[in-house]
Amino acid sequence: MIEFKVTGDYIPMIQLLKAANLVQTGGEAQIAVTEGEVMYNGQVDFRKRLKVKKGDKVEFRGETISVI
Repeated sequence: MIEFKVTGDYIPMIQLLKAANLVQTGGEAQIAVTEGEVMYNGQVDFRKRLKVKKGDKVEFRGETISVI
């Protein structure tokens, strides 16, 4: 599990995937989200600009990101 500390109120989903080093580029993150590869709090979510906040969990390619 990856613990990611968000500095503001939220971080957009595609930026989180990049910041956690799970994708190389923002374009790769956008494709992964639109193809349904990302789970947000237990459900597949297709929103690229989804505001991920403290307490949320994101699952992607076998990794879980816990936002703190």
